[in-house]
Amino acid sequence: MIEVLMALLIISVGFLNIAGLQTAAKKSNFDSLQRTSALILAHDIVEKMRANPISLGGYITAGVGGGTITQPAQECIAAEPCNPGQIAAYDMWLWESAMDGASESRTIDGDVTETGGLVNPTGCVVGPPGGDAGVYTITIVWRGLNDLANVSPDLCGVGSGLYGANEEFRRILTFDTYISP
Repeated sequence: MIEVLMALLIISVGFLNIAGLQTAAKKSNFDSLQRTSALILAHDIVEKMRANPISLGGYITAGVGGGTITQPAQECIAAEPCNPGQIAAYDMWLWESAMDGASESRTIDGDVTETGGLVNPTGCVVGPPGGDAGVYTITIVWRGLNDLANVSPDLCGVGSGLYGANEEFRRILTFDTYISP
């Protein structure tokens, strides 16, 4: 009887460890998905900027995310052509909507919730004043699951209160690209 109880104890400890590993794997998978989404979103805005080089200044922003941009009155589609400034405004609204998760949603009891995108995103675009040719820095920040030391000198999203008291949950993706009008 004691041998059976010892075997059950050893098996139950093993199952608890497996459950812990499963939890850690799910967190790592979610962090990886968030990082991949941020990279795709960053490349998306760069390509939109390259497609509209006349209005590069319209893309420069200190931070968007969480519905800070209202939908432009005119949708820049083939049926409703826009000027370069309107295209930049529409592109920024689309970018913010994608970061906030507008591409995926779920409906529960008639309540629609956006489920795609990043957790508490902030997107920043820094470049030469007036949208001249030069190096543009694209930064996307989101909230991670685990606290880490924040060592990034980039200020995108800092002080918003979305990433912990000491920015310990702040995750950041940033890169530079040269764009010429």
